[in-house]
Amino acid sequence: MAEPARAAVGFARLLRGAGLDVPVGATVTFADALAAVGVVRRDGVYWAGRATLVRRPEDTDLYDRAFRAWWERTVEVDLRQPVTRTITLGLDTGDDRAAADPDDDGDAPPVDDVVSVRYSAAEVLRQRDFATYTPAEFAEARRLMSDLRLAGALRRSRRHRPTRHRGSRPDLRRTVRRALRTGGEPISRASLAPATRPRRLVLLCDVSGSMEPYARALVRFLHAAVVGRTRVEAFALGTRLTRITRELSSRDPDAAVAAAAHRVVDWSGGTRLGEGLRAFNDEWGVRGMARGAVVVILSDGWDRGDPELLAEQMARLQRVAHRVVWVNPLKASPDFAPLARGMAAALPYVDEFVEGHSLESLEHLAEVVAR
Repeated sequence: MAEPARAAVGFARLLRGAGLDVPVGATVTFADALAAVGVVRRDGVYWAGRATLVRRPEDTDLYDRAFRAWWERTVEVDLRQPVTRTITLGLDTGDDRAAADPDDDGDAPPVDDVVSVRYSAAEVLRQRDFATYTPAEFAEARRLMSDLRLAGALRRSRRHRPTRHRGSRPDLRRTVRRALRTGGEPISRASLAPATRPRRLVLLCDVSGSMEPYARALVRFLHAAVVGRTRVEAFALGTRLTRITRELSSRDPDAAVAAAAHRVVDWSGGTRLGEGLRAFNDEWGVRGMARGAVVVILSDGWDRGDPELLAEQMARLQRVAHRVVWVNPLKASPDFAPLARGMAAALPYVDEFVEGHSLESLEHLAEVVAR
C-alpha cells in the first residue's frame, strides 16, 4: 500500500474520473484523515473517505463502487452509471473516410436512438466558464493548460551580446582577434549590443471562499507558469499570504496542487487583500522581488479588510513593479461592475484589468504578460 498522501491523491483522481466532484481541499483533508486512522482497517479508510469526499447523498453509491475498485482491487466493479436506453452516437469529425466502417458486418444489435454529433472539445472548453466545468472537462482542460506557456516581457540587461550590425559599443577582444588574421589591420570590426532577459513574473492568487469555483483552475495555471519558465514566483492570498513556488515546482500537476493546498492553511476561507499585499511588499516585493517585475493578481476583489489599506499597498506595489495586471473571473459577466470595495480601491493602481474565467481568457492573459 502506498503512503497515505499518494493513496489519497490516486483515489481522488479515480473519483473525479468516475464523475464525482472532489475539490482539492477535500483531497487534502482525506489525506490528513488517512494519516490519522491509517490504511490497515477497511472501516477506518471507508468512513474517512466518505466523510471528506462525498458531498451529496446521491453520490454514495458511486463512492462505494469506486472504493471497492481502488481499495479492495475488485476488477469487475463498473464505475459507470446505469444506462436505461441504448443510444448510438455517430461522430462527425469532418473526415469522409469515417462514414463507412470496413469492419462493420451488419450484425450489430438494434438500438433505441441514433444521434449524429459534431464537436470540437478543445474549442468548447476554451470558452467555457471554469465554474461550469465537470470533472471530466476539468481533466481535459488541465491537459490543455499544460501546453500554455508564458513568454514574459523582456527588459534590457546590463550584459552585452555580439551583433553583426554596428552596435553602440565596440567589441575590442573580437576585433583584435580578427586583426591577427589580416596582419594586424582591423579590417573587420566587431560590435556589441545590449542583451535582453525576461522580467520576473509574480503571481498572487486569491484562494478565498468567494474564489472557490475558479481557484482550482487558476492554481493549475500557476503551476503551468512555474514549471514552464524561470523567474516565476507564486503566492496564495487569503486571510494571510503564503508562498507556494516550491510546492508548485513539481512536474506532477496533481501532486503539485495537493502540496500547495496543504501548504495554504486558509484555503476557501476569508480574504484580507490589503494585509496580504502589505506582507508581500514588506517581506518580498519592495525588497527586490517586485522591482521591475510583472505582478499579476488573480482575485474577484471581494475583501473583508480595510479598503484604504489595500489602496495604500497597491500604490506601493505600482511604484516598484514594471506593470500590475489584475485578473478578475467575474469581469466576463455582462452585468459586471467593479463595485466591490476591494476592487474599487485597487483599480486606480492597475495597469491592465482582464478576465480570467476560461482557457481563452488565460491565453489572452499570457499575451498581456508578454507585452
